[in-house]
Amino acid sequence: MRVLAVLLCVAASARAAVETESLAYREGDTELTGYLARNPAVAGPMPGILIVHEWTGLGEHPKNSARRLAELGYVAFALDMYGGGQLAKDAGQAAEWSATFKNDPALARRRFEAALKVLEAQPDVDPDRIAAIGYCFGGTIVLEMARLGVDVQAVVSFHGGLGSQVPHEQRKYDAAVLVCHGADDPHVPQAEVTAFLDEMKAAGAKFEFVQYQGAVHSFTNPEANSESARFEPTAARRSWIAMLNFLELVFVGTPAYK
Repeated sequence: MRVLAVLLCVAASARAAVETESLAYREGDTELTGYLARNPAVAGPMPGILIVHEWTGLGEHPKNSARRLAELGYVAFALDMYGGGQLAKDAGQAAEWSATFKNDPALARRRFEAALKVLEAQPDVDPDRIAAIGYCFGGTIVLEMARLGVDVQAVVSFHGGLGSQVPHEQRKYDAAVLVCHGADDPHVPQAEVTAFLDEMKAAGAKFEFVQYQGAVHSFTNPEANSESARFEPTAARRSWIAMLNFLELVFVGTPAYK
């Protein structure tokens, strides 16, 4: 695709130009610390990408995604759901922290929209071209934001949970949705997959669902190395390309995604 080819050329010629910074912001009384990446060699305004981290917090994996997206000419902001850039000390704490937001979509929305305002306010961002991507817990969150009708054009979930706590009467389906799912993910039962597909079809949502054979949970994260959550390089590469193609369709505009 023409725009994707241009972005790849930009990445090859301007990779060293990517600038990053930790950016403080607030949601209510909570101090948050996100991670902003941009490429000053690319003339704006450019699309903005909001990134929601895994259940452990804003670690290296979402930050690396922000840098990679900036290389391609996007302005990327990896948000901080937990506050102060905190990272969970173990799986138990991660489960506790993430459950707070998965069980309270209104709170998750406030944290998400606080970061969205930061991204939209960047001088080189086109506020009419914003997407959100998320990993694991973050994938669940971006899907919930799509259901709530938060003002983004598209969301992409990588190995996220597909269930929802959003009441049916509150659900909207304005954003285009891409789900990149590990076909062998033991954390997402097949019944949950089926229910999600039925939900999207019944709502007439603009969505794509891609499964990667042999991939389990966390297949995009090079640090994941357990039996049930493990990096799978082929699925990671294919899902990244799927995301880039999907975002091009959304931002450039085709009848199916407008």
